[in-house]
Amino acid sequence: MGWVPVALLAVPLAGAFLLLVFPQALRPRLRTYGMVLSGLTLVLALLMVAAFDYGGAARPQFEVDLPWIPGLGLRFHLGVDGISLPLVALTALLTFLCFVYLGWGGGRGPGQLLRARPRALVFTLLVLEVGMIGTFLALDLLLFFVFFELVLVPMYFLIGVWGGEGRRAASVKFILYTLLGSVVMLLGLLLIWAQTGTLDIEALSASHGAGMSRSVQILAFVAIGIGLAVKTPMWPLHTWLPDAHTEAPTVGSVLLAGVLLKMGTYGFARIGIPVLPEGATAVAPWLGAFAVVGIIYGALACLAQRDLKRMIAYSSVGHMGFVLLGFATLTPVGINGALFANVAHGLITGLLFFLAGAIKERYHTADMPSIGGGLLGTLPRLGSVLTFAAIASLGLPGLAGFWGEMLALFGAFQPANGLPRGLFLTYMVIGGLGAVLTAAYFVVMLSRVTHGRPAVRAARARTPDERPVVPLGAPETRSATATLDPVGSNPEPYDRFSEPPGFSEEHSGDGPETAPDDIRGYELLAWTPLVLLTLLFGLWPGLLLSLTTPPVQTLLGAVS
Repeated sequence: MGWVPVALLAVPLAGAFLLLVFPQALRPRLRTYGMVLSGLTLVLALLMVAAFDYGGAARPQFEVDLPWIPGLGLRFHLGVDGISLPLVALTALLTFLCFVYLGWGGGRGPGQLLRARPRALVFTLLVLEVGMIGTFLALDLLLFFVFFELVLVPMYFLIGVWGGEGRRAASVKFILYTLLGSVVMLLGLLLIWAQTGTLDIEALSASHGAGMSRSVQILAFVAIGIGLAVKTPMWPLHTWLPDAHTEAPTVGSVLLAGVLLKMGTYGFARIGIPVLPEGATAVAPWLGAFAVVGIIYGALACLAQRDLKRMIAYSSVGHMGFVLLGFATLTPVGINGALFANVAHGLITGLLFFLAGAIKERYHTADMPSIGGGLLGTLPRLGSVLTFAAIASLGLPGLAGFWGEMLALFGAFQPANGLPRGLFLTYMVIGGLGAVLTAAYFVVMLSRVTHGRPAVRAARARTPDERPVVPLGAPETRSATATLDPVGSNPEPYDRFSEPPGFSEEHSGDGPETAPDDIRGYELLAWTPLVLLTLLFGLWPGLLLSLTTPPVQTLLGAVS
């Protein structure tokens, strides 16, 4: 079934190409076009999950190995194993849910995005899906790099064209950080090629670093690790992330947190540890140090945030710190925990960004003091799902967020031979403190947003006839009208695309008072799979751990 990985790439790529060839014919069908193509891609991913040989999860399956650039010995080599299969399925699922959220949202809420350059938006998301899935399928280092870089351009435009007021600065910061990191990573990949004469990941993993001295492996690991750490993101290379998440549209934040960050951590499992085992052993204590600093820093930054989206963005720094700590232990327990946390973070944080977008669309602000609390009273279903996602993210036992972080800390208790146990015990204690702080900032967030007496009432979303549509690319102007913030701050102007914070029909005078919508149908469709999978993997973690354990044991044969 080698055609399945090719089809996974061909379907969204062909869909993007057709948008260029037949723009007018497809324009009336854009709301369903993206859903159909991403849905077909999801069906292919589920077919791969169903046909996967779980008894041979340690070896690549569904392989395609064809000449690509014969003169340089490069091959178009694709395949999946127990490490990459969950990430391929996660990518296909989140992309489909984003199209559901956009397409069935109609002309209000997230569907507003499809009223401004809709063909470009669908094209951008389809190309982004090609790059994300291709990264997890690639078994050639240069092919991996091509897909790894392919995602940067569509994500840059997704933030820069459909983002918030600060979208231009955020998109430029995103592209500069990731491109500079990728340049350093490319140098490390070329160093491996120069030393071994091959870029085939399967062959390099089987050779366990043969043909490269310890110093070369350390240098290559550091170079590749920098590029991966930027995408992860690892402290202190994380500073692009909060701005990108804050300004990105909801679907951009979901894919950025749910998939793009996983591309960085996946690289450590696919390339860093098996291909450069001596380099991994030498750098592991430093990787663990940066990881635990990121855990504490991310938690403290979350406690200081007022903006809900920005708080969730900083939480990713801390959660990815646990993933990196798991990799740094170089143990089966730690790396299994890191891989489990990868998938759990994609599900839970993707759900959190969906919820943050829904709250911002109703209140026209993500500022928690301006929202004023009482969400469980005004929008009980939305507040309940937000509470569920928050307690899943803080690591409540029985939900998916618990197992990855617990296993990463347990791996630090007994790291691999050759690593300083006392140092990793210190990392475990610091990581445990970070877990406590994680619970603290989510409890603070819930007390600010869901509990208490509501200070303002969410605004009814305007219909397409009521809300002005301004072409993207037109200069951004501000209304001369000013309003007082509901919590009594200084007057400030508000953007003409939305009402001021705390706006409600009660004060508008342009229609009857209308209660705000709770969870809408398209939101229920987009969020339910994430809720169910969070419960499933939390109650039955063996579903993922049985899949990742065989390839992890093979991977660690390189550093034993």
